[in-house]
Amino acid sequence: MGWFKNLFKSKEEKQKAKKMELGLKKTKEYSFQGLKHLLETKKKVDDSFLNELEETLILSDMGIDFVLQYMESLKKTIKREKITDVDKLKSFLFDTFYSMYKGRENEKLVSASNGPTVYLFMGVNGTGKTTSIAKLAYKLKNENKSVMLIAGDTFRAAAKEQLITWGERLNIPVIYKQDGADPASVIFEGLRSAKAQKIDYVLIDTAGRLQTKINLMKELEKIYKVIGREIDGAPHEAFLVVDATTGQNGLNQAKVFNEVAKVTGVILTKLDGSSKGGIVLSISNSLEIPVKLYGFGEKAEDFDVFNIDNYLYSIFNGVLFEEENSE
Repeated sequence: MGWFKNLFKSKEEKQKAKKMELGLKKTKEYSFQGLKHLLETKKKVDDSFLNELEETLILSDMGIDFVLQYMESLKKTIKREKITDVDKLKSFLFDTFYSMYKGRENEKLVSASNGPTVYLFMGVNGTGKTTSIAKLAYKLKNENKSVMLIAGDTFRAAAKEQLITWGERLNIPVIYKQDGADPASVIFEGLRSAKAQKIDYVLIDTAGRLQTKINLMKELEKIYKVIGREIDGAPHEAFLVVDATTGQNGLNQAKVFNEVAKVTGVILTKLDGSSKGGIVLSISNSLEIPVKLYGFGEKAEDFDVFNIDNYLYSIFNGVLFEEENSE
């Protein structure tokens, strides 16, 4: 079955797909082996098969709401196409996954037409937020862009120090103040400096406190106001960093941030350490925002723009279709 025969148009795309497949190895081995077994052992599309399929997908950590919507869409397709054979259903299983992500597959990051491009980073502590900032900074610098980091998380112990360490390692300037300083004031000074130095990209860290929605909302509102006043149209991207290993708990955290902030995209971290990569589809469906970047490993280069084709290839290669080598 060659659904992905013409997917990769360049050697670079093949390499990216292979890299993502390696990062999603645990997800495929642990979360989608049940689906593979079901498709190999069942021949007829009937109520028993559909019930087992629904249960298998729920166990893959895609989330109950997503799976129920998926099954509803799939059943309509089965009825319309009059599908009774499991083998013939496989391509429609894939197409239904893709269609539920459709409209949120924009891979490009928004950039300012002139002046600094500002990216804001949000997320609870421990999700890999600071590391994601550093990895994106590394990626942008390798594209010959000038970058500045702003340590807007002034509340977590060592948050500033972590960002400074990354800045020194990557030879990228970091704007910071003492612990406990007003985040908005740090950001204000950082943006003024970025404009004066004609920096291309400014990456801003924020505190990951979730004690109350009200406090979080007030703090983010103040930050948004300062950024928007200093640079028209900023922040150009507001990223929510989610730890893939937390599965549905990560989705619940994402919902809170999405309620109080203008999130434009998700950064999914620690994909290689998780068997819960199915959360990609659940996040996109529940929050109606795209996963824009993903990370795995500790190296600065272990980070890339998210691509839905590569993602679906990575988890379904050898599951929904005969295994192909992307190299």
